[in-house]
Amino acid sequence: MTRTRLLAALVMAPIAIAAILLLPTPWMMAAAAVLFLAGLWEWFDLAEIEDTLSRTVLLAANLALMVAIVWASRSSTGYTYVLFQLASVIGVVWWLLALLWLQRYQFASNHESYARAFKLAAGALSVIPAWCALAWIHAAQPNGHRWLLTALAIVWAADSGAYFAGRKFGRLKLAPRVSPNKTVEGLAGGVLAGVAVGVSFAVFAGARPEQLWKVGLVALVAVLFSVVGDLFESLLKRHVGVKDSGNLIPGHGGILDRVDGVLAALPVFALGKAVLGF
Repeated sequence: MTRTRLLAALVMAPIAIAAILLLPTPWMMAAAAVLFLAGLWEWFDLAEIEDTLSRTVLLAANLALMVAIVWASRSSTGYTYVLFQLASVIGVVWWLLALLWLQRYQFASNHESYARAFKLAAGALSVIPAWCALAWIHAAQPNGHRWLLTALAIVWAADSGAYFAGRKFGRLKLAPRVSPNKTVEGLAGGVLAGVAVGVSFAVFAGARPEQLWKVGLVALVAVLFSVVGDLFESLLKRHVGVKDSGNLIPGHGGILDRVDGVLAALPVFALGKAVLGF
């Protein structure tokens, strides 16, 4: 499994990096929308929406909201990113609320309509703010594309660091009811890897030496939020009794399995970057 996981990552990583660094922001937003909405389609499975027509309508509604945000952001001089910034703040607030949901494991765990409604709302609050944060980061000047790569590299490094540290040193369970394989040692390895990569990539993105501690702090918080995103998806999978959100990516599961941490980390990184000014 580890070999398959690495091979899949070696194929996906160059494509993702090329898109981030080479595509103009509108095209990057379009590519990210396709990826995130594909993850949302898998989310519908976890929310037990089985009817194809219902899923299609729900997906179209989320796409329409993305389009509406873009349309409403037009101005006489180009685009304003106020709505994208507001959505990012909403995303951070949502993931803080998700922590409360994680503490109440049984909440919305049944198969009633209200449980599906909560999970569908959670899907929209996860995907749309993350997409808005991605656009906000990528469009920022200077070097927005490099800062987006930095944000994503933090999550990728944290995920890999947690995986290997957990396999090597894992003893203390982090959240056994939600995700039995996650350990405190894995979390520590993920934090160290994410912060180290974040600071290193920040130099590439143009951060000044006196700003690196700020990047490290935001990277730390982003990693912790990425863990919340990962655990929340695990909670949804536990509720419906599945191991992966899909099987599209060899060794990695579905698309949502790859972007769950990203969904939570991007709004935090975007907001932290703006507040601390790097």
